[in-house]
Amino acid sequence: MASTVSDRPGYGQLLRTPGAWTFLLPGFAARQPFAMLTIGIVLLVQHTTGSYGSAGSVAAVTGVSMALFAPQTGKLADRFGQRAVLLPGVLVHAVSVSALTALALADAPLWALFAAAVPTGASVPQVGPMVRARWAAVLGAAPGRAASPLMPTAAAFESVTDEFTFVIGPVLATALCTGVHPAAGLITEAGLTLVGGLLFAAQRRTQPAVSTRATSTSRRHASALSVPGVRVLAVTFLGIGAVFGGMQVSLTAFAEEVGRPGANGLLYGVFAAGNMLAGIACGAIAWKSGPRRRLIVGYTALALTASGLWAVHSMTLLAGLGLLVGLSIAPALISGYTLVEGLVPESARTEAFTWLTGSVALGQAGAVTIAGRLADAHGASTGFVVPLVATVLALATLLALRSRLVPAASPRTVARGVGHREPVTVD
Repeated sequence: MASTVSDRPGYGQLLRTPGAWTFLLPGFAARQPFAMLTIGIVLLVQHTTGSYGSAGSVAAVTGVSMALFAPQTGKLADRFGQRAVLLPGVLVHAVSVSALTALALADAPLWALFAAAVPTGASVPQVGPMVRARWAAVLGAAPGRAASPLMPTAAAFESVTDEFTFVIGPVLATALCTGVHPAAGLITEAGLTLVGGLLFAAQRRTQPAVSTRATSTSRRHASALSVPGVRVLAVTFLGIGAVFGGMQVSLTAFAEEVGRPGANGLLYGVFAAGNMLAGIACGAIAWKSGPRRRLIVGYTALALTASGLWAVHSMTLLAGLGLLVGLSIAPALISGYTLVEGLVPESARTEAFTWLTGSVALGQAGAVTIAGRLADAHGASTGFVVPLVATVLALATLLALRSRLVPAASPRTVARGVGHREPVTVD
């Protein structure tokens, strides 16, 4: 049964959920540093080494390390609880960032910066997935209770929050690094991570309960990645990460190429604004189609719009097309996160969310490296080939394996609203 405006409240109802603000506010503070880390590393290392290549390489090592370790962090959080993982994690991250900063300021060799970048990325607290897991615990299905139709609204709200973070985080880090000290961005990132992470971990009442099945011997080594649908979504999110990374590098190179380096922030801001606007709309609309169909439609639009970036040579046209790319990302992200609620048992949801977040980070790290090399060798336009290729390949995988995104059959077949597990025939 399709949900309508009258029977599916929106953001107001979502934010009135009991206990929501207790984890939303500290969660926002704790996830803010995630958007400051990469640009903070780039600006500091470039200042100390004089090389954008070296700075990008150190940042890429951090991104790859985070992508590889994030799912393990999520798995531990599902098994032992979020607090048990966050407390040591934020301490390790603060120490690792401090070490990386000190090494960079001491003109340490590049291999030493790489060595410090590994624990820096590995210890990035996965607050975004943990917040999503808390929403799922508050609104999701439980024995004798159907999942709330506000689940897609929560997914949209989190997408908007993430994008807002990526709008103000880089601006804050850049202002600190250029106006205060080259190391100020990373120092602030470490401080916010520590304070925000500890405050978030202190909110025990909204923490998802640790499932007894997750800690039993028979399920100790079970992984959310064993669910076929999660693997499909991970590949899909790799393409989205490639769009973020490719856009960051290529827009910067394009602005410098046309002699207006200061316009880079405006171009990326338009792209990010499109993502935010689409995220807000996705949470406000009462959808009549299922999340799998919305994912396919949204991703098709993303691949089509990203495929035209390389051919644009006007700043105005690039801003307009970048806006369309941003508008296409949010529906795909939100639909993917919504699908997790039906594909993965509650005992592995945090891990599943971190696999998707890690895929975005891995795609972004790879795209930053490849697009940067292409832009250096052949011009800014060639850097936009990375989002083109990545989204087309991911879309082909999504279409070929879309049947894996249908939740396992449930003994209960009563029709449900938006965000609930759907019968196979819906899509």
